[in-house]
Amino acid sequence: MTRLGYQIPNFTYPGVEPADLYDEVARQAKEADGSGFDTVLVMDHFFQLPMLGPPDHFMLECYSLLSALARDTSTVRLSGLVTGNTYRNPAVLAKTVTTLDIVSGGRAQLGIGAGWFELEHQAFGIEFGTFTDRFEKLEEALQIIIPMLRGERVSLDGKHYQVVDAFNSPPPVSRVPVLIGGSGERKTLRMVAQYADESNLICGREEVGRKLDALAEHCRMLGRDRSELTVSWQRSVCIAPTTDEAMSDLRDGLRANGLDLDSMPEDQQTAITERFIVGDPDTVGAQLADDLALGVDGFTINLPVNGHVPGRVALLGETASKVIAT
Repeated sequence: MTRLGYQIPNFTYPGVEPADLYDEVARQAKEADGSGFDTVLVMDHFFQLPMLGPPDHFMLECYSLLSALARDTSTVRLSGLVTGNTYRNPAVLAKTVTTLDIVSGGRAQLGIGAGWFELEHQAFGIEFGTFTDRFEKLEEALQIIIPMLRGERVSLDGKHYQVVDAFNSPPPVSRVPVLIGGSGERKTLRMVAQYADESNLICGREEVGRKLDALAEHCRMLGRDRSELTVSWQRSVCIAPTTDEAMSDLRDGLRANGLDLDSMPEDQQTAITERFIVGDPDTVGAQLADDLALGVDGFTINLPVNGHVPGRVALLGETASKVIAT
């Protein structure tokens, strides 16, 4: 299970053209593989997200990329963070994840969520539906995907999906863990308690305790032992050997997206910098230790502004793994 995952959230790097892009992504994954991370996770989107860049920034297809990374890594699990359920037929997704498990030697993980980015649905002609539709689809999909990953035949006559005696041959070579991403206390965390092995939270620090309490209550209502679940929390970091270097990386990364940190009003600067843990290894490690004390089991961490800088992923892995090990 994910106690320390490295997420790659962007694929637009200074001076890197499409022909060289995979090598840059693979370098980050290799650094993660050798520095203490247990999982490498990539975006499952078709356009870049608003908080990370303009829509036309580079975005690679999730499962093609993960299958390639399977040959360039040796120990880390491989996952989307998270697969948009609306993008794929669930039975086909079960086959896709199974294939990833086989080509990686048993290192696949299914990360899945309901889907939310309406722009790419509209652009690609994928039905978006209502909030209720998307969560109904997610639950029906889980009722298809999970049994198929466990070697069972599945029939379902659902509102959104229908399968008849669907089976998955060959089966995965490992028991593929299922992670559900999202922090909704009524729907998402209930589905985590009912179906998943792991919850990945994206929320503010002040909300973590409430999310954990909500998950525990769903487990109690469903008769599930909360200790069977791993809860990871998504964090964004900008780490460098010194705090001055980290701040320089942050300024450079924001500038590449058209944001000049130094010319912003102070309140806007604060709003942006509070999204990151910024500093040298001691500073970052101390903040992650405080975060772990909130009750989560681990983290998924990204380096959106400087993951492309050689050595930064390894430095983060070495720093964060010490926190997780304590």
